[in-house]
Amino acid sequence: MRLLTFVALTLIAVFAGVDTPARAQDNQLVIATVTRPPFSMVENGRDVGFSIDLFDAIAKDLGLSYRMARMDKFGDMLMAVQDGTADGAIANISITATREEVMDFSQPIFESGLRIMLPYSEGGNSIISALFTLDILIAVLLAFGLLFGGGMLMWAFERRAQEYFNRPMREAMFPSFWWALNLVVNGGFEERMPRSRPGRVFAVLMVVASLFIVSVFVAKITAAMTVEAIQTNVSKLSDLDSRRVGTIQGATAAGFLELRGIGFQAFDDLADLLNAFEEGTLDAVVFDGPILAYYAQTAGVGKARLVGQVFKPENYGMALPSGSPLREDFNRSLLKLREDGTYERLVTRWFGAGYSNR
Repeated sequence: MRLLTFVALTLIAVFAGVDTPARAQDNQLVIATVTRPPFSMVENGRDVGFSIDLFDAIAKDLGLSYRMARMDKFGDMLMAVQDGTADGAIANISITATREEVMDFSQPIFESGLRIMLPYSEGGNSIISALFTLDILIAVLLAFGLLFGGGMLMWAFERRAQEYFNRPMREAMFPSFWWALNLVVNGGFEERMPRSRPGRVFAVLMVVASLFIVSVFVAKITAAMTVEAIQTNVSKLSDLDSRRVGTIQGATAAGFLELRGIGFQAFDDLADLLNAFEEGTLDAVVFDGPILAYYAQTAGVGKARLVGQVFKPENYGMALPSGSPLREDFNRSLLKLREDGTYERLVTRWFGAGYSNR
């Protein structure tokens, strides 16, 4: 009898000490997150961001102890919630029907949506600025040099053969250049047709060569205009066809682009996506609007701009394991923080005064 009692008490003690895999022995919650400025990031060795500050306020309101577990990938964060190795997750987690099947969500903590980000340009002056590039400047200078050199060479051949070229070198510079320009553009002057044999041979060579010179120059202009068209003529999703579009693997943006039949390159994390954008290997980025806006106003100043309106509106929420007993407590605390003004103060801190998240 004593043996059975001892065994029973031992089992009770053992099982009483067992907690969920995500919990530490001191009942400290484990909250997974991933770097998504301005919602979650690391500054000076500290976890900061709108979502981080919001959860910290909720934890203080409920008297909970927790630690952040920062994941390398968004999918790893969600998997930690799904398999129970984390008590919850917070960042920019969109509430979707597919995710709701394998985990629970709190009430929405932020209203969001997808946006399109393009390389920066100066608005209405973008076409003009595109034409004044180094390549086009070199092409123009080369063309002027060839025309001037060709005109002066014709002056050397023709100065004794016809009156138009019969003038001193200094006085012949512009008339000779003008003759060469008209030869290339209009095919030459009928009344000033070369009379010397070397002049006629050279004039024929100039006409033939001008076909290639004009073609190269036009190709340079066309290329510049095409690049500018790629960067500026995008205001809606249908404009992304044939563009090099990037987003993050597994994000709601990736699923949306697949559904619309728009090809894209998927990246594992935000840093890789933005690096590819800055290096010019992407024509556009489609991702969460608040995150792209924050990048464009901070590290992306002079590099990026957002176009068009928000599409596919969505809500962010805190992800929790299915059946989590924390869900109701979190929701009540979140409502309290909205009512006492804490939520609005956090929005102002991270997104600026006047920003509305309604």
